[in-house]
Amino acid sequence: MQKLFDELGSLDRRCCEAFALSEDILMEHAAQGMSEYIRQNFALNSKVIVACGSGNNGADGLALARLLHADYQVEIFYAKEPSSQMALLQAKRVQALHISTCQELSSCDVLVDAIIGTGLSGSFNAEIDSILKEMNKLQAFKIACDIPSGIQSNGICAQNCFVADVSLTMGALKKSMFLDEAKAFVGEIKVLDLGVSRRVYEGDSNWNLLDLEDLKLPHRGEKDSHKGSYGHLALACGNKAGASIISAQSALRFGAGLVTLVGYENVQIPEILMYSHALPANTTALACGMGLGNEFSEVELENFLDNSLPMVADADIFHMPILKKILQREDIVLTPHAKEFVSLLKITGIADVTVEELQKNRFKYVEAFCAQFPHATLLLKGANVILACGNAFYINPHGTSALAKGGSGDVLSGLVGALLAQGYTPLQAAIHASLAHTKLAINYKGADFSLTPRELIEGIANL
Repeated sequence: MQKLFDELGSLDRRCCEAFALSEDILMEHAAQGMSEYIRQNFALNSKVIVACGSGNNGADGLALARLLHADYQVEIFYAKEPSSQMALLQAKRVQALHISTCQELSSCDVLVDAIIGTGLSGSFNAEIDSILKEMNKLQAFKIACDIPSGIQSNGICAQNCFVADVSLTMGALKKSMFLDEAKAFVGEIKVLDLGVSRRVYEGDSNWNLLDLEDLKLPHRGEKDSHKGSYGHLALACGNKAGASIISAQSALRFGAGLVTLVGYENVQIPEILMYSHALPANTTALACGMGLGNEFSEVELENFLDNSLPMVADADIFHMPILKKILQREDIVLTPHAKEFVSLLKITGIADVTVEELQKNRFKYVEAFCAQFPHATLLLKGANVILACGNAFYINPHGTSALAKGGSGDVLSGLVGALLAQGYTPLQAAIHASLAHTKLAINYKGADFSLTPRELIEGIANL
């Protein structure tokens, strides 16, 4: 697990004040880190073009060019002339070494974007926009210095951003790199030290990035146990029974000792599942919303929910008035996608926004929800999943486009429900279910477009 930060300027200042490091020293370490990456991955004498802007991101690029020029074919492309104090200093240094500059971008082995970095707070001009388009067209391995040009400090992306193969970010991870839209531009992300260890450089943060290694799978360590030892998940089986059946199968695979579908119609179900018209007495967790539709009357739904059991809520439930009552539950995990979260925000009176506005401000609205419902655990689906409860926030960046398939979310709800039934706290159930879900997609060996809920469920056995 790694910390995420809104901005690093305050960390840089603390580094200089507390450890007597200067801005110049921090920059030299940043450039050295980029140089080492290129030296480890590209042969000597490879052609490297460094596109530089006028500010400190450009200064980082100039320092990199100086470190590489004796061993690589280095050319500097000035997207804007140096203007910041550090950019002018680094320009003076490269001029003393007579490092080549170019007026036009051309074919190369490595293209480094050091044009804007984290300094963008609005749109850039047409000239920079044109340069970025040209850079993206070039056949080269593309490196973003700190962050791809075009991604703003709040994570909102310009119409044209640099599309990096890798982003070599400085000092610590920036939250802005993990908004859904940014995923198309950042590539692989590597953090470079700035002269002190990250443990020293970083401060406190309520936001964290989850690593796959953080996943903790259900464990059956007790030899004297039986099916009741591992919980009983009850799922509301509604109009589209297939959705709840998928969730139920997922939950059974993920360790729940017993799984029962609860409904009021005769439904044909797989033989490994149970079906009941009433909530089993030994139920330890609930799942509701997947394919629910209007199968349950208001009274029937009230009866299903008339308890204090841990619960995962999904899908249709986010469009129902009963959502307000569900939010009063002490142990609740909500797993909406963007459109469902927009509905949740409106029903609760937090905000009335479009899906597009939400996607550009996911962090803001997640924090707003948690401020109003600090006891609830939220799992907001997306390219980068956000998990939150109270003032603790996490991002799971490991999802792939293979999961963009009907039923994938039902598998996830089953995973969450299984862990709730086995005694995980709501937040821990959400975190480990989400990590398992994304790992299942990563482990899938078929074509990304071919992944179905069945393969996801079968893959649980090999996590």
